[in-house]
Amino acid sequence: MDNIKRVGVIGGGQLAWMMGEAAQQLGIELVIQTPHPTDPAVIFASETIFAPIDDAAATAKLATLCDAIAFENEFINLEALMPLQEKGVCFRPRLQALAPLLDKYHQRCYLRDIGLPVPKFVAIEEEMGGWGDGEMGREGIENRQFPVPEHPFPVVMKARRHGYDGQGTFIIKNQEELTAIWQKIGNTPVMLEEFVPFERELAVIAARSVTGEIVVYPVVETQQEEQVCRRVLVPAELDPSVNTEINAIAHTLLNSLEAVGVFGIELFLTPDGKVLVNEIAPRTHNSGHFTIDACHTSQFEMHLRAVCGLPLGNSALHCGGAVMVNLLGYEHSHSDYLPKRQQLAQLPNCHVHWYGKTESRPGRKLGHVTLLLDTPDKSSAQALAQKVESIWYEG
Repeated sequence: MDNIKRVGVIGGGQLAWMMGEAAQQLGIELVIQTPHPTDPAVIFASETIFAPIDDAAATAKLATLCDAIAFENEFINLEALMPLQEKGVCFRPRLQALAPLLDKYHQRCYLRDIGLPVPKFVAIEEEMGGWGDGEMGREGIENRQFPVPEHPFPVVMKARRHGYDGQGTFIIKNQEELTAIWQKIGNTPVMLEEFVPFERELAVIAARSVTGEIVVYPVVETQQEEQVCRRVLVPAELDPSVNTEINAIAHTLLNSLEAVGVFGIELFLTPDGKVLVNEIAPRTHNSGHFTIDACHTSQFEMHLRAVCGLPLGNSALHCGGAVMVNLLGYEHSHSDYLPKRQQLAQLPNCHVHWYGKTESRPGRKLGHVTLLLDTPDKSSAQALAQKVESIWYEG
């Protein structure tokens, strides 16, 4: 086994912060590369390099202070990091595992090429092509010559890089909207995909070790509003065959990438029971926050176990079910919302996680709560989520 005791983390937001709590339990030190002294993970760092996460020179310095480097997010400069890996810097996952995933179009092509089910898609670039087969130029968009299904609208336009929490994603209802948004975003590389009239959105967290061991967490149902995750219901109520298929998707993906660490997989479930892979997050993921309180091993401990070459933990629930609710900003303020957090903490079996951010703005993830259930009952979970949201947004 590896003897990794100091892990560098590129990024210092709430995902790295939650990794910090797990690191303390494992006796592992974290060294953080992050831009701001107020970033949440700084309080857990044994050392901190204050620099942008895409600053490769800072990452070179980070490498001298740790045994391996992990990532809080995927907004990195891959080309600039490659020379460091070639010189022996240990990145986990390896940069080759991240390479096909950072651009949403390249990611979609990769998923298709390894045989995973995905929505139809096309990139908007220089040349014309069919769904999933090529790229199309501005002239094709403006003349509506792009290849689409028989009933093309709505379609989804996504920025190929740096989109999260709905940023850079547009659901387009007609030709006028498509042209207007395409002109508004200018030269930003984008991908068009068919709009999937899904029954539910699902997600699953999976981890792979350096020895190829894979563990998969329970599949969850995610509920979005304005393209930002509001709630996660655990476990999702699914036909066993769907669970089996999603488990197989996770194994195929992680083995194909030879991944090390935790990956989040977002999926669509169509009304006829078809599973489609929407997006891959090569890191810990918001849909897995319930694991901190509801599972034997949290996704953050699992990630560090994989990165450090330790045996993976138990991904099973230790309760009947759970519901996780994101506490999103709904105003511009500098409040810590302590009275509301105290009120939430009084709810039965409720665990409040506050990220310590100093500024609130609409849609920003400020914290989350997880409520544990005796049985996996969706109606009870929905009622509890509604209670949390009434306190947070109205109380």
